[in-house]
Amino acid sequence: MSQADVELLRPELVFFDLEANDAQELFDGLEDRLKPLGYLKDTWRAAIGEREKNYPTGLACPTAQIAIPHTDPVNLERPYIAIVKPKSPIKFQPMGGMGDEVEAKLVINLGIMRDGGQVEMLQKLMGIFMDEAKSANVLSQTTPEGMVSAFGGYLA
Repeated sequence: MSQADVELLRPELVFFDLEANDAQELFDGLEDRLKPLGYLKDTWRAAIGEREKNYPTGLACPTAQIAIPHTDPVNLERPYIAIVKPKSPIKFQPMGGMGDEVEAKLVINLGIMRDGGQVEMLQKLMGIFMDEAKSANVLSQTTPEGMVSAFGGYLA
């Protein structure tokens, strides 16, 4: 993981107040917040919805249920990592299409533009959520600054 990827974690990209009934509503809310900040192209919303439909990103890890939606860099204006801790869990289809729906308590939207960066980040995130203490620390965060600090410490 490059230091540049860790620098994509910013308090302005951490959301605790997003309410959504499903992944599509979550993407609408993210677009409303990220587009004015200059992170997304007009194609992002349709692209992330289509990618999620074809390649679901819900993960039922031993310590938490999460989702890691992302899309191709061509749909981004600039790189980012957005973190959403929704008011109530959001249902995502399971990665690989096998198993029950995932009730994601945390959604990490990757907007990485570096070649191979998304795969590397997915591996790092899996390491966090396979570890009970790290996962508990991340899930216990209640401020954007705390969330950035927790993730930054594990991803560096």
